[in-house]
Order: sequence, then structure tokens, then C-alpha cells
Amino acid sequence: MATNSTNKNPLTVTEQPAAATEQDAPPVVGPPLATDQEPEKVRLAHHLVIAGRDYLPGAEVLVSPDYARQLRVNGYVAREPARR
Repeated sequence: MATNSTNKNPLTVTEQPAAATEQDAPPVVGPPLATDQEPEKVRLAHHLVIAGRDYLPGAEVLVSPDYARQLRVNGYVAREPARR
């Protein structure tokens, strides 16, 4: 009888891939903030690609106030306000 020489041990705690954290994601997506601006949290109503990254409907992202206004005008922000 032949034996299998492959090593199929389960991953240990130290070998598991790191989960994506909010620190990995950019704090503000889209155009940069202007001087003295605070980012706004918006909930997207439609699929949107910002800077090559996909954001699905319902995703909450931080954007500059100007970009938030532009997204609202174009219908990309959900009518329900973002939860804080």
C-alpha cells in the first residue's frame, strides 16, 4: 500500500491569512479632502468603482463633502442616512 507524502495539516493560528481591517482600506475614498473639511460617511445605493476598487450597494464609505454631494446628485447615495 502506498502512502501519501503530502502535508495537509490545518493552518495554525499564526499561519492564517490576516483578515482585512479598516486600517488596510483608505480612510477616505475618492478625491482628497480640502483644507478644514471633515469626511462624510455615505451609504451607496448602487455598485460603484472608486479608484479601481469595487463598492457594492449598501457599503458605507468615507468621502469628502464635495464628492458626497456629487454622489447624491447622481443618485449613488441611498436615501436612508448613514448610521453613525
